[in-house]
Amino acid sequence: MSDSATPATPVTFPPAFLWGAATSAYQIEGAVREDGRTPSIWDTFSHTPGRTAGGDTGDVAVDHYHRYRDDVALMAGLNLQAYRFSVSWSRVQPTGRGPAVQRGLDFYRRLVDELLEKGIKPAVTLYHWDLPQELEDAGGWPERDTAYRFAEYAQIVGEALGDRVETWMTLNEPWCAAFLGYASGVHAPGRTEPAAALKAAHHLNLAHGLGTKALRSVMPARNQISLSLNTSVVRPLNPQSPADLAAARKIDDLSGGIFHGPILHGAYPETLLEATSSVTDWSCIQDGDLDTIHQPMDALGLNYYTPTLVSAADPDDKGPRADGHGASEHSPWPAADDVAFHQSPGEQTEMGWSVDPTGLHELIMRYHREAPGLPLYITENGAAYDDKPDADGKVHDPERVAYLHGHLSAVRRAIDDGAEVRGYFLWSLLDNFEWAYGYEKRFGAVYVDYVSQKRTPKSSALWYARAAKAGELPDPEGI
Repeated sequence: MSDSATPATPVTFPPAFLWGAATSAYQIEGAVREDGRTPSIWDTFSHTPGRTAGGDTGDVAVDHYHRYRDDVALMAGLNLQAYRFSVSWSRVQPTGRGPAVQRGLDFYRRLVDELLEKGIKPAVTLYHWDLPQELEDAGGWPERDTAYRFAEYAQIVGEALGDRVETWMTLNEPWCAAFLGYASGVHAPGRTEPAAALKAAHHLNLAHGLGTKALRSVMPARNQISLSLNTSVVRPLNPQSPADLAAARKIDDLSGGIFHGPILHGAYPETLLEATSSVTDWSCIQDGDLDTIHQPMDALGLNYYTPTLVSAADPDDKGPRADGHGASEHSPWPAADDVAFHQSPGEQTEMGWSVDPTGLHELIMRYHREAPGLPLYITENGAAYDDKPDADGKVHDPERVAYLHGHLSAVRRAIDDGAEVRGYFLWSLLDNFEWAYGYEKRFGAVYVDYVSQKRTPKSSALWYARAAKAGELPDPEGI
């Protein structure tokens, strides 16, 4: 399936549309023991044998901590108007408590200054999965106190950068942090406790609310506060089957409603509470929590890669779970053993994810309805392919160019359909440490030689640079 417009039909964007790219701290920074930084859960997880492909770690990653000036110059050369990055909590507040380490904050001050000097708008994500290990030792996200520690951290970073950074996201993909981290265990901290995962989800929601209030207490009113959700676009295998529709509803609640319910509407879906009652009694929800979580937001970030296809499970089918979220004997979907996941049809990326831009359009329009008038940003969208330099050292990735063209065309169609989409952040700027996949999967528009750390813009980066400059999608066949 494709949403790509033909080259004869130019796809143009509104003049104010923001063209950006995104990264995250642990995936690119390296320098894990410098300037006071202490281990996060991802340091511990990646150093645990068998947890990551090839035993890879983010110890060096792509050395952005030392090469950030060159990387910002690279962004400017690619006509990026915005750069979304995350702050390493344990670089700023090593134990997750107490005063900031100024050397850690100084790195982000320098990065922001460099971006502004090049005319690139910084967009800060406060949490992209790298919880300080000491907070995990105290119980991690299943413990309520972690949400309050996050609010203190948010205030520290807001005070340091809020005068120069106008775009803020509290959390990135809390679903992954809660369910891949605490239910299936394929992400840090690697726990397999379904009830703890549901508590973690609530406390991440609470952290968003508390963090939003903390940021607003120390920053100019002009600053925008949001978060980035990776809500699944869930489709039933048979739309005429009541059982398949019920399966889709259950997964939609677990991937989306569990977050956007309280954040956008001030309540968890009753269907979610009922479906998970065998796992938890939800006593972690205290009086006042939902009001705290339901803070007014200035925008909403949406991350999209591929749709999810489900049906009611066949009790006799004991095959692997094809949900696209890594191999584990433990499901990231609490109380959903009666749901089967299926490979969506069509072309696939190196992650085994189907390429389907219609899902992005569907996602945007869903949130256009969920939160009318709330500005939307696509804060992650991209694809992993097996990129290699040719004999001349150039990296041609026509599959990614086609992917971007198709998905950006879907964004434009959503704008035409009334959605207020204000910008797009390509994932990712650089090839990097891809979590449990180590360095095997390359999502970057810029190729990184992990030995020499040399950066080489791929064809997709050059294509995207032209799109950003012109506000119009170039012919995908023309690169």
